[in-house]
Amino acid sequence: MKNLHSLHSAPGTAFASLSLLPPLALSLTALTGASALAQSGEAPSLAPVVVTGNPLGATELIAPAEQYSGEALLLRSKSTLGETVDGTPGVSSTYFGPNASRPVIRGLDGDRIRILNNGGASSDVSSLSYDHAVTQDPLTIERIEVLRGPGALQYGGSAVGGVVNVIDNRIPRERLFDAQGGVAGKADVGLASGNREQSGAVLLETGTDRYALHADVMSRNTQDVAMPVDLACTRGGITTTARRICNSASQSWGGALGGSLFFDRGYLGASLSTYDSNYGTVAEDEVNIAMRSSRLALEGEVRDLGGVLQSVKAQFSRNDYRHTEFNAGVAGTLFKSTGNDLRLQARHARWGALDGVIGLQFEDSEFSADGDEAFAPYSRTRQGAAFAHEELATRWGRLSAGARLESVQVDSNGHPTIARFTPASRSFNPGSYALGALWNVAPEWQLTSNLSWNERAPKDYELFANGQHVATNAYEIGNANLQKERSTNLDIGAAWKRGAHSARVQVFQHQFSNYISLEGTDLTASPPQYSYTQVQARFTGMELNGNIRLLEVGNTLDLALRADTVRADNTSTGQPLPRIAPMRLGATLLWSSGPWGARLGVDQIAAQDRVPDGQRATSGYTLWNAALTYRAKAGRSRLLWYARLDNIGDTLAYSASSILTQTAAGKAPLPGRNLKVGLQISF
Repeated sequence: MKNLHSLHSAPGTAFASLSLLPPLALSLTALTGASALAQSGEAPSLAPVVVTGNPLGATELIAPAEQYSGEALLLRSKSTLGETVDGTPGVSSTYFGPNASRPVIRGLDGDRIRILNNGGASSDVSSLSYDHAVTQDPLTIERIEVLRGPGALQYGGSAVGGVVNVIDNRIPRERLFDAQGGVAGKADVGLASGNREQSGAVLLETGTDRYALHADVMSRNTQDVAMPVDLACTRGGITTTARRICNSASQSWGGALGGSLFFDRGYLGASLSTYDSNYGTVAEDEVNIAMRSSRLALEGEVRDLGGVLQSVKAQFSRNDYRHTEFNAGVAGTLFKSTGNDLRLQARHARWGALDGVIGLQFEDSEFSADGDEAFAPYSRTRQGAAFAHEELATRWGRLSAGARLESVQVDSNGHPTIARFTPASRSFNPGSYALGALWNVAPEWQLTSNLSWNERAPKDYELFANGQHVATNAYEIGNANLQKERSTNLDIGAAWKRGAHSARVQVFQHQFSNYISLEGTDLTASPPQYSYTQVQARFTGMELNGNIRLLEVGNTLDLALRADTVRADNTSTGQPLPRIAPMRLGATLLWSSGPWGARLGVDQIAAQDRVPDGQRATSGYTLWNAALTYRAKAGRSRLLWYARLDNIGDTLAYSASSILTQTAAGKAPLPGRNLKVGLQISF
């Protein structure tokens, strides 16, 4: 395995070589001009209905949600999932440099945020440690849905903070073509200045009205990220300085094959995908992670049954994940995880105005870590759950109710070479319940509310960890006597819409009676000692967003506004909780005229000085960004040229929600000025 900094001079490998992508994209354009497409000449796109936490397909959601697809996703896409959704009202990121970042929703992160793949489990070890990357790259994502708050009980107690559902079309769920068949696809090529990124992806789909086949491939290569100040970097005993984040280069590639058979009342499909990434961890100058994830997914649905059950849907996935941490090219700790997930969901016949779904879910995962940084034992977690979601239509809106009952067993299997890890087992029976309401107060006004009681079983590392965790610069000790984490959650929203004008406000509170917190128990030790402890905690906040149409004569000009704030306290000690994003305000001007589009945005992030005793505060900062797009046609292909400029002022800034701000002060600021240009071809 090459040390990652060697990628600067050798960015090759079959997937990584992007020199063929531009001619390949042009070849695909020529192909589509001669291919027999669907009779309409264009492949249908997925309906823009948010599906996460919405099993009945309602067009108006009770729970607050956002979805990104098409151009909106393209213009906010970054190299990690966390950075891609960061800036959504209520959403920040863990930001462990530019290569590992997980979403934070309303101040909650880790195993209180559920990351899904097409509604099914996405098994990796990203919640175990901040330097572990999520195994999905935005290049191959069709749509991202972000559900804030505990409105998705059918996904489990680990979704108390929210859900991020990554949706692709690797298993087609609807017919893409008519009986004569056709070909459709997309190609995306991008280059960036700040990290010298070379990225590309190609997606192809073909079939008839009886079947569909899908294939995609992606590659992304980056070098160390540009910064407005000099930073030190030590490699091979030699220290240099440069305006780059040391050890932030990366190399990623992946692909998938999938397909579906369609019949009169449903479909049956399967996909096989792989994702590899080799990236620097930024906290340590010579440590990089070589990660590989493979996923097998099976899915099917039968509709219009006409009896007590109207439809039945089944999903199964198996995820195999491993990564090795290298120090100066020498293999160190090996992390492995395998997980199986089976989900059965049925929609029952309407009972008057009552409509709903019931379901079962089973998950089985195994984890192991071998090497110097094995701070948790071998473990196995098995869980089964039954859930129900019901909605009652009324003259004034809708009422909803949900429940999920789980059985969870967490086993420590000890460790073959580390004596301090011993076998142990814990069992839990979490239960979660929710009530929601949507009230159409007037033609332009709508009120929503969600009230829930959630329980979450402790994770294996929270129970059994006992070792030095380099990413957090701490010696972490689990507590095998932890109880279920319980919370009461309230969310109230108001929305207004008149034509292109809109506004929405959400206020929320999460009250935990026994929040599982990593608390310092001996900060004088080296490394400092922290233990998982249950405390009382409260998260309170507000989210606002809206749109004002300023001009609509030939051209359109909109002003999009957004703001959020959250206050999080350990009410047992009176101390603030760590890594909470400060108040954020943002505005974006969006202009369009014919094939042209442009946007100019600004985000003002306040200082964060509400931190636990002994931790560093972060200064406030302002980030400007801009984008320009141009649409054109080439035969039956649609071309989208785009340019995006981030951090226009080359501002030096640090993330308050990143552990690195505390454990590696000054080493990993947010990226400096970056210009990305690209071309997306759809046909």
